[in-house]
Amino acid sequence: MDTPMSEQQAPVILVDGSSYLYRAFFASQQADLRTADGTPTGAIRVVTSMMKRLLKDYPGSPVAVIFDAKGKTFRDEIYTEYKSQRPPMPDDLRTQVEPIHAIMRGMGLPLFVEEGVEADDVIGTLARQASAAGREVVISTGDKDMAQLVDEHVTLINTMNDTKMDVAGVEEKFGVPPHLVIDLLALMGDKVDNIPGVPGVGEKTALALLQGIGGISDLYANLDKIPELGFRGAKSMPKKLEEHRDAAELSYLLATIKTDVPLHISLQDIGLPAPDTEALKELFGRYEFKSWVRELDAGSVTGPEAAAPAVSEPAIETEYETVLTQAALDVWLQRLKTAEAFAVDTETTSLNYMEAQLVGISFAVEPGKAAYVPLAHDYMGAPEQLDRDAVLAQLKPLLEDPELKKIGQHIKYDMNVLRHYGIELQGIGADTMLESYVLNSTASRHDMDTLAERHLGMSTTSFEDIAGKGKKQLTFNQIELEQAAPYAAEDADITLRLHQKLQPQLAAAGNLLKVFEEIERPLIPVLSRMEYRGALVDARILGVQSRELEIRLQEIEREAYLLAGEEFNLNSTKQLQAILFEKMGLPVKKKTPKGAPSTAEEVLQELALEYPLPKLLIEQRGLSKLKSTYTDKLPQMINPRTGRIHTSYHQAVTATGRLSSSEPNLQNIPVRTAEGRRIRNAFVAPEGYKIVAADYSQIELRIMAHLSGDEGLLNAFRHDEDIHKATAAEVFGTTVDNVTADQRRSAKAINFGLIYGMSAFGLAKQLGIGNKEAATYIDHYFATYPGVQRYMDETRAQARDQGYVETLFGRRLYLPDINNRNPMKRQAAERTAINAPMQGTAADIIKYAMIVVDNWLEQGEMDARMIMQVHDELVFEVRESEVDNFYAQVKPLMEQAAELAVPLLIEAGVGDNWEQAH
Repeated sequence: MDTPMSEQQAPVILVDGSSYLYRAFFASQQADLRTADGTPTGAIRVVTSMMKRLLKDYPGSPVAVIFDAKGKTFRDEIYTEYKSQRPPMPDDLRTQVEPIHAIMRGMGLPLFVEEGVEADDVIGTLARQASAAGREVVISTGDKDMAQLVDEHVTLINTMNDTKMDVAGVEEKFGVPPHLVIDLLALMGDKVDNIPGVPGVGEKTALALLQGIGGISDLYANLDKIPELGFRGAKSMPKKLEEHRDAAELSYLLATIKTDVPLHISLQDIGLPAPDTEALKELFGRYEFKSWVRELDAGSVTGPEAAAPAVSEPAIETEYETVLTQAALDVWLQRLKTAEAFAVDTETTSLNYMEAQLVGISFAVEPGKAAYVPLAHDYMGAPEQLDRDAVLAQLKPLLEDPELKKIGQHIKYDMNVLRHYGIELQGIGADTMLESYVLNSTASRHDMDTLAERHLGMSTTSFEDIAGKGKKQLTFNQIELEQAAPYAAEDADITLRLHQKLQPQLAAAGNLLKVFEEIERPLIPVLSRMEYRGALVDARILGVQSRELEIRLQEIEREAYLLAGEEFNLNSTKQLQAILFEKMGLPVKKKTPKGAPSTAEEVLQELALEYPLPKLLIEQRGLSKLKSTYTDKLPQMINPRTGRIHTSYHQAVTATGRLSSSEPNLQNIPVRTAEGRRIRNAFVAPEGYKIVAADYSQIELRIMAHLSGDEGLLNAFRHDEDIHKATAAEVFGTTVDNVTADQRRSAKAINFGLIYGMSAFGLAKQLGIGNKEAATYIDHYFATYPGVQRYMDETRAQARDQGYVETLFGRRLYLPDINNRNPMKRQAAERTAINAPMQGTAADIIKYAMIVVDNWLEQGEMDARMIMQVHDELVFEVRESEVDNFYAQVKPLMEQAAELAVPLLIEAGVGDNWEQAH
């Protein structure tokens, strides 16, 4: 269990950067501040002043600044008119955005942007994470929508007008508590964001409705009671609400700040400000903020002096060429042939590698020298370009030459695109995304723009800069060459420069270069083939299951009505509270921050042990999620040309080295329930083939045995004992033959729980026992396996000393909070220090296995192909007549992927679909 935060601990500060950009700009308009050469600086000054004030008011607080991402968000998909009336950003503000970003970075403040969502949603998610951990949060914003996030841990401040809002402040300002702010906005609409609301409902009417009856769901459940409220128009209001119900529900959806966004960042990424004095001095001088320069000269810098010097790369003169003739192409073909290595990058019409069409290709052979070969720009007036097929035919021998080294940034995408055109890219020398990831997986994001800024001190041209954004964004073939060519050439140039910067750093850091060259780089073509190959999915099976789920959900609804004695909305928290705790009188197990009885999953699970309705509600929630996320969605993801689902595997996302996947996320397909496991029935073998699933058995426990050197664990695995029974026998003082099912279950929880740093409290909760009893179990475990206790103590000490831990193969996981004075952060880092070597080593092992198995399959001696990787499992399609022979050969290949002090064990199954084979 996480240790509660100290009451004196400084709060987390989340700054709504996008809100302050506009407010600062319009606040500074009257003064019209400019430098001597006419550069506008008003917004820069106001935002910087605000940040300086914020850092002064909250010393010792971790701070993050969040900005809106460019392009569409999920709200635009829901409602095309969302924010459509907003004018474009004023030119004078546009020129100040990058300086503001640069100053914030100089102050040591992390800037976060998440694609597809607004800054509000990122802030909401981080705030809820912190609030759930008992951490105080201050959101610095001028946006009224944020009031919905306020609770006992979350406060709003507006540094521009020096106002603060807690729960009472929200109710005083809006007339409703924070949890009804969304309902207020949904009813009355919001002209700023173009949220429609309900026609004819203004602020007074909305407040009368909300204060008299409750939120929107309550209003629609009690339309007959509205006339009793007696305000003007109350009698006609039920009809008006019914007529505009769709608008109300849409507005509610648009106004709701998401608090469960999957983020690339977490609270751990938000640290104390670490200013770079020299960078700030240069920026303040450039924009003529003389008093702030004097402050820096006098040593008055806000925050700890912990920043590394800003990257200062010598300027390189660029020569970017647009290749439009065969003669120019010939010159570049010769340069590529004679280069030791060259960077390559494709420009396409889509981020989806199965749909992308090649528009052009760029190369760089030395820093500053790059070329773009346009092949399919088709806007009106586009110049004549070389024939795509002819150019690719000339490039094919070079791109397929394994001795000619190619450098890319996320080169797996380029590999998949080129495969559409009959080119099998070979000779991958490096991928800068993966070089950065191996160098430090927890540093930040590994996209090219971020890496260029961090390692080269350069701001690159973004795609939105040349293509626009939102619904008017152009595809690359529509972009004029005057803009497209420098952008594309820059991509190749920056990629080459990054490689030259990153490779020496890898070579200087332990075994990291070996991890890159022996694991990550050779895995690229393996994953590319798996992605392109895809997995065969039967939409009919999913359709049947979806219909069955719908029938069961309707049955659950009827059963719930009978148990409750009335109809109600199963998805309405307020109605559930009324039914469960007011009408049925069920015991309140936990309360929300606002003091209402909680209907959270863990509460329902506890109540379900004694009461039938909570049990039904748990089933309803699980089946609803299963239906919307899988049985309804997966058929839409089947490629119409291949009949297969083509996921994307990500090598540079998780901190420990594990692969992740998206569209769909194969790692999250449910396995704990029968209905969840049925999803895998739809992943089928083609006619004449079988699905074979090969899974490493208890790999992390075996790695623990190896790393700890504990003789008890080593002997259990060497003698192929049931490790959970063996542990149970020792912990409970019995023989292996007499271990009960409950004892084995408890031992399994201990074995796996301790790997993840589970406390006695956590074990007690999982097993349903007292804390003292759980602590006794853990003490018995460590007495039985003293090597495990020694390993954990030594690993913590080593992590504190060197700041990182390593896998068996030398992959590093840095732990910036391992010596943090904040006990919660420090303990979380210690848990990570213990688990990461095991989880990371398991990831390295299965990656090695994938490389070895793929090399074997590529020899073509076996009619089989690898189609999926999920956790510790590899899934194959194998010719039915060759299954036995395949298993006999794949088993030793996987089991010999690493040499441990205990044997690795593969368990495999065979079937017509993935579920049968699992």
